Amino acid sequence: MAKVTKDMTIKDVLEMDKDTARIFISHGMYCLGCPAASGESIETASMVHGIDADKLVADLNAHMEKK
Repeated sequence: MAKVTKDMTIKDVLEMDKDTARIFISHGMYCLGCPAASGESIETASMVHGIDADKLVADLNAHMEKK
């Protein structure tokens, strides 16, 4: 099982599992297809969008553990 970290990009995580898109969206991160999704880390993108990166990563990892 792969583990999501804050230094990964959104694109990295989506490539691991497309179903994670709903988790990003549920946290208010709608920029899944924007160019920054492949260049910024989850931590940076979360900061820009005012999202709790630790909570987002925890939810992503909880999803990955179910796979």
